Amino acid sequence: MTPSLCFSPTRNLARGGGGKREAFLPLLHNSHLYLCRHSSSSFFSDTHIFKTEDKHGCSTLLFKAQPPKSFFLNLRPRNLKFINPSATLSSFAEAGDEGEELQETNNRSGMAKAFNISSNTAYAISICIAVAALTLPFLMKTLSLNLSLKTKVLSYVTLLFGFYMAWNIGANDVANAMGTSVGSGALTLRQAVMTAAVLEFSGALLMGTHVSSTMQKGIVVASVFQGKDSLLFIGLLSSLAASGTWLQIASYYGWPVSTTHCIVGAMVGFGLVYGGVGAVFWSSLARVVSSWVISPVIGAVASFLVYKCIRRFVYSAPNPGQAAAAAAPIAVFVGVTGTSFVAFPLSKIWLVAIAQALACGTTGAVLVSKVIHKQLGHLLEKSELSAEEPDKLDNSSNIGLLSEVAGPTGTQLKIVYGVFGYMQVLSACFMSFAHGGNDVANAIGPLAAALSILQGNASGAEIVIPIDVLAWGGFGIVAGLMMWGYRVMATIGNKITELTPTRGFAAEFAAALVVLFASSLGLPISATHTLVGAVMGVGFARGLNSVRSETVKEIVTSWAVTLPVGAALAVLYTWILSKLLANLL
Repeated sequence: MTPSLCFSPTRNLARGGGGKREAFLPLLHNSHLYLCRHSSSSFFSDTHIFKTEDKHGCSTLLFKAQPPKSFFLNLRPRNLKFINPSATLSSFAEAGDEGEELQETNNRSGMAKAFNISSNTAYAISICIAVAALTLPFLMKTLSLNLSLKTKVLSYVTLLFGFYMAWNIGANDVANAMGTSVGSGALTLRQAVMTAAVLEFSGALLMGTHVSSTMQKGIVVASVFQGKDSLLFIGLLSSLAASGTWLQIASYYGWPVSTTHCIVGAMVGFGLVYGGVGAVFWSSLARVVSSWVISPVIGAVASFLVYKCIRRFVYSAPNPGQAAAAAAPIAVFVGVTGTSFVAFPLSKIWLVAIAQALACGTTGAVLVSKVIHKQLGHLLEKSELSAEEPDKLDNSSNIGLLSEVAGPTGTQLKIVYGVFGYMQVLSACFMSFAHGGNDVANAIGPLAAALSILQGNASGAEIVIPIDVLAWGGFGIVAGLMMWGYRVMATIGNKITELTPTRGFAAEFAAALVVLFASSLGLPISATHTLVGAVMGVGFARGLNSVRSETVKEIVTSWAVTLPVGAALAVLYTWILSKLLANLL
């Protein structure tokens, strides 16, 4: 059946009936019109146009399209643009413009799509970052010292290796802090990246580890390489390059892997091949391997319980909105108090530290309570006006922790999601700041050790990291976050399980508490693995089918191969750099 389409000019004469104007609208006969934006030219390449006139002299254009054989091969749902049968000629022009916009969107780079900017803008940002990475080292104190030209060249190369590692930390590991907030909708991707950029850099600069052991994480016995400074220097560079390479591969595919484990694998490979079996602290390596199981399991259990508590004590409450508003300050009090006491004690005296932590927790709880009531006060008042049935009050007291509870709806749902959206943003900001302060050492520790070897200060067991080197690491993290951070954020936020503000908060809050207290107790915990486990735990709380098993398999596989791949790459890069730098060292 051949589709035909009639168009009448909009300038129609009044025909009787008191001068009433009639507009002839396009009529679509026998079939709907499907306009494929990629094949529009071929679609109308064999179109016949007929002009007819009615008895009143009004002309009408009749289009009869004969689609080519290849047309139907392009009829895919994502390539179709459906046109309303009542569209005018101008509608077809608008549809064509929309098609061009959609095609332009599909042709944009990943960074441009993620931030909803043009490809030219994305390329300009990337070029600016690359130029800054190549030129800023010349302004650093490290290269302004009274050193030989050879040492300055090697220092410049070392700084670039450190930047590469920091860039990949930003591209992969920062998703731990912001991925769940993006997945639940609490933050847009652009908001998450800009917020994390400021906090990651601030954390790296203000809280970065100023003192780091020469051999990162105590994996390699430094005494084995005594008198082999050149080999040790090459090994440190190779570890940075190997870790950065594997992180970049993992980020490309959206796999959240541990940057600490990347460094550990690289150092183990270098130590084994160039120092022998005695060059590796095998007990430290065993702790790393055990964290593959411990971290996700503890994270999953903790988030499962937190999410079930939210459903039991908030969702099943007579007024879920009021219950959420009351629970938020309690969660803030627990989180801030625990963090202040365990991670950032303000005093070395035990009782004083507890009092200060309680004061910080109370202050945080009061501020959050005021913000919530100010932002959601109109909804809270509206929720109070709705009277609850007595039966619901009686039944809610009999609900167990693991019982299935129906979620709130309407105004109550808006309040609950609003409250936990604020909570999730706060927890994400804290995790981002702490991450910048803690994990920057994964890039800066080996970098600072390599620089100290070049400057002849390798004899000491500890080295002091200059402030400009810390800032350099923070810049690398921010650059990687901006350019590739969206990849792993998508995995954490969307691909493991569907997240909402309550689920995202449960995962982040549980992961933060587990990492905080496990680290203080000396347990082998990975922040990345803990958060991935926490996201899975939230999914398990909704049912086993709520977790996408294929995504989990990919992630676990990437964890298992991180150590051997990092080790192999470190050995390869050590061999390559030994050949390339033979004349300079």
